[in-house]
Amino acid sequence: MKTKTNFTKGILAGIIALTLVAFSTSFEKKKVDVQNSKITWTGEKLTGSHEGTINLNEGYFEMKDGKLVGGEFTADMTSITVTDLEGDSKKKLEGHLNSDDFFGVKKYPTAKFTIKTAAEKSNGVYGVSGDLTIKGKTNPIAFDLKMSKNTAKTTLVIDRTKYDIRYGSGSFFDDLGDKTIYDEFTLDIMLKF
Repeated sequence: MKTKTNFTKGILAGIIALTLVAFSTSFEKKKVDVQNSKITWTGEKLTGSHEGTINLNEGYFEMKDGKLVGGEFTADMTSITVTDLEGDSKKKLEGHLNSDDFFGVKKYPTAKFTIKTAAEKSNGVYGVSGDLTIKGKTNPIAFDLKMSKNTAKTTLVIDRTKYDIRYGSGSFFDDLGDKTIYDEFTLDIMLKF
C-alpha cells in the first residue's frame, strides 16, 4: 500500500511540474547592438533645416513570451554631430548644440528613455509609451514602434521646450523673424539587437 501511495504522489508531482512548465512565461532581455544602431535627428527653422546623428550608449528590450513589454535606452548627448554642414559651420553648430542654449551636455551628458507600457497593435507594430528624460527634465511620450526579427524602427517628434530648450523658440521670444527655430525636432531611430 505504501509503494502505491508513493507512486501516486510521484505521478501527481510530475503532472503539477508539467502544468507549471506549460503555463510559465518566458522573459528575455534583448540587448541593443549600439555599434549597428542609428539615431538621426532633424531640426527645422524658418529658413531651412539641419540634421545629424546621436550615438546610443546602451539599451535593451524586455520581452515576455516573444512580445515587447519594456525596455530602457541611454543616448550619449556628447556625441551629437551635424551631417549636413562642413568645416567651420559644422563645428559652430555642433558647439552651439552642446552648449546650455540647447542640450547642455557638460551637465547633462546623457538622455534616457524608459518604456512603461507596450501593446501590440498589429503584427510587429507596438503602441509604446514611456518617459523621456533630456536635460534633467522627464516627460511622457507615446509612439508606434515596428519590430522585426532583429530590428526596431520608429520616428519620434519631440517638443524641445518641454525639456527647457527654448533658444530661438517663437513660443517664448518675440521678434525673432527669420531666426525662429521650430519647437519640434524629429528623431529617426533604427535599433539592431
